[in-house]
Amino acid sequence: MSQNHVSGMETSAISVLKRAVELDQSGRFQESLVCYQEGIQLLMDVLKAVKDESKRGHYRDKIKGYMDRAEQIKAHVNQMKEDGKYHEQIRIAGDATGYSYEALFKPYISSALTEVWVEDPYIRHTHQLYNFLRFCEMLLKASCKVKRIHLLTSQDEADSGQQSSALAELKESLGAQGVTLDLQYSSTIHDREIRFDNGWIIKIGRGLDYFKRPKGRFSIGYCDYDLRQCQETTVDIFHTKHTKTL
Repeated sequence: MSQNHVSGMETSAISVLKRAVELDQSGRFQESLVCYQEGIQLLMDVLKAVKDESKRGHYRDKIKGYMDRAEQIKAHVNQMKEDGKYHEQIRIAGDATGYSYEALFKPYISSALTEVWVEDPYIRHTHQLYNFLRFCEMLLKASCKVKRIHLLTSQDEADSGQQSSALAELKESLGAQGVTLDLQYSSTIHDREIRFDNGWIIKIGRGLDYFKRPKGRFSIGYCDYDLRQCQETTVDIFHTKHTKTL
């Protein structure tokens, strides 16, 4: 392995671990745990490639320190989950970027995830329907085996035909991927909530519709939601042992 490649891995590890420490200090423990794990793996890859024994000792000490902290966080999170007291809050500032569905939901997705409930009154207009499609695509690409997605939303009284046909097409498309979409409408729904059957509950103030409209079809952020500016909103994350159904 070339020295440039090793240096690149080390730079990536430092960046990820710096983010882990920032999240850790902000009390965003589940997110920090994911970053610690990714950063530790990168450092272990560097350790395997380095021959100098003094450098190897340095990396081993670093890895041990980060692993000890990751284990402390894991134990803390597990205890909070066991006590039913886990609560984490993320504040997304106006115009902030880096909050694609992949980035926001990744820390709470596990191999045990098979069923998802989405309550969001605003899966009605074209861009909102695309948001839900992107959310479903994110689940299909994630390290889980989702088999059923439940959507509870309100009906678009102005153009229910477009909403119905779009969701029917998505239902058929998900079915071809082995995923069932259960759809229900409610005229009284107000709250926005996403629940995973692994116990995580994510409440986003604006639901899935927290992205700003791009400046144009050929503007940065039009395709890549990590680069799309956001509306100001708050995300609250909870954990429960019991996941209710709609």
